[in-house]
Amino acid sequence: MSVPVQKLSFVEKAGYSAGDAAANFVFMTMVLFQLNFYTDVFGLSANAAAAILLWPRLWDALFDPIMGVLADRTNTRWGKFRPWILWTSIPWAVVMVLAYTTPQGWSMGMMIAYAGITNTVLMTLYSMNNMPYSALGGVMTADLNERTKLNSYRFVSVNIAQFIVGGFTLPLVAKFAAGHDRQHGWQMTMTLWAVLCLVLFLITFLTTRERIKPVVETHSSPKQDFVDLLKNSPWIALVAYTIFNFAMLAYRGGAHYNFYHHYADKAAMFDFVEKLGLTTTELARGGGMLDFLGYIVHGTRETAANSNVADVFNSIINMTGTAVTIVFIILSAGLSARFGKKAVIFGGFSLAALNSFAYYLLAPTNTWGMLALAVSGSIVYAPTIAVAWAMYADAADYSEWQTGRRFTGMVFATIGFSLKSGLALGSAVFLWLMAGLWDYDTKLPSAANAVHGYYVSSSIIVGLLFAGGAISIAFCKLNKALTLQMAEELAERRRLAGLAT
Repeated sequence: MSVPVQKLSFVEKAGYSAGDAAANFVFMTMVLFQLNFYTDVFGLSANAAAAILLWPRLWDALFDPIMGVLADRTNTRWGKFRPWILWTSIPWAVVMVLAYTTPQGWSMGMMIAYAGITNTVLMTLYSMNNMPYSALGGVMTADLNERTKLNSYRFVSVNIAQFIVGGFTLPLVAKFAAGHDRQHGWQMTMTLWAVLCLVLFLITFLTTRERIKPVVETHSSPKQDFVDLLKNSPWIALVAYTIFNFAMLAYRGGAHYNFYHHYADKAAMFDFVEKLGLTTTELARGGGMLDFLGYIVHGTRETAANSNVADVFNSIINMTGTAVTIVFIILSAGLSARFGKKAVIFGGFSLAALNSFAYYLLAPTNTWGMLALAVSGSIVYAPTIAVAWAMYADAADYSEWQTGRRFTGMVFATIGFSLKSGLALGSAVFLWLMAGLWDYDTKLPSAANAVHGYYVSSSIIVGLLFAGGAISIAFCKLNKALTLQMAEELAERRRLAGLAT
């Protein structure tokens, strides 16, 4: 029997995508800038920052399964998962601002406690919002191609948000800091992002609908859900893959920020941005997005050593890589339909590992090479993003196919656990390796040993993390043939139970 087609409208796909766009104003700020915010703006030591980044995220990871149990057992007229997006939207916006606010006149102990508490609460709200949001995508449709299309929409929006965060956060911080300081700049920038998050969450809640119900409603204990999940070997492989993937993102975020700010040659970067028309001379000729970035670059070569030029260059790299990702993420549905999701992820991560190793060949003055590798890396990584999240829904299908019970929330919660664990380990391990192997001191970020550490971290270690993800997904048995077989058999079960929609 063929699987019944459950088409989603453009409005519903776009509305669903808005929720993860909102989440990425926190997520990408965390990946790209939070480490350096705590050391360079908030004023924490490397070890204190590592602890602040590690423990709240580990708590968040532990909280995800609890959230999965709560979501699976939530029953409202809006469904199981949608209500959580609404309930958490306002607290999210408030705490998002507080987490990037630097108290004045406090002792270092009180500052560390404040950072730890606000980051922990923000991560908890992230789980309460984003875990149900992710599970929502698994119950909007049972059609495999529609799921991949839905996640393609989702990650186009995600990458638009990442484009905005990666490209405009540092320039906005600098703009709001004018006449004040970077602490004020960060607070005002995050206030702007928080308001945008609130609007996007409301759009998601209002435009989506839950359709898929399990053949057998969840009446088991959370312990039984988890025991049954341990029998799901594809889920185990996906957990390992997710840890490597998000450890890579966090590690690469910290490494690349420092790579561009301290390894890349300032004069070479100045030449690069000058050729793009980002000096004050060119600014006088008119406006535009690139000119908005360029206003913080001084117009004389003597000031090229100023870190502002690195902010602009870093923003250009982030924006270009994300723009390329938006274009190539559209290939996800076609590639997965032809080759299967597993093959797309394995191929993308293998090529991304080679692309990362190539950073080791870059001289500090090779700014165009840095841009080229950012582009090629985005091309090979982009199709894996939407495919992986569609594959998580397939793992939920596998549990239902195997046990007769569906616990989508638990599957996505435990994937959330591995995601947060990967983020926590990626950020903390970067700081620990930098301090342990390369004598990293947050007050001397341009010391020769530290610069060599950024160089090795951005190339070899990031490449090894990509390779770990490729190896993990190779052990996942959810190939194209099995996912089609599961979809057909589950559709038949739902038809017989009178639950097909």
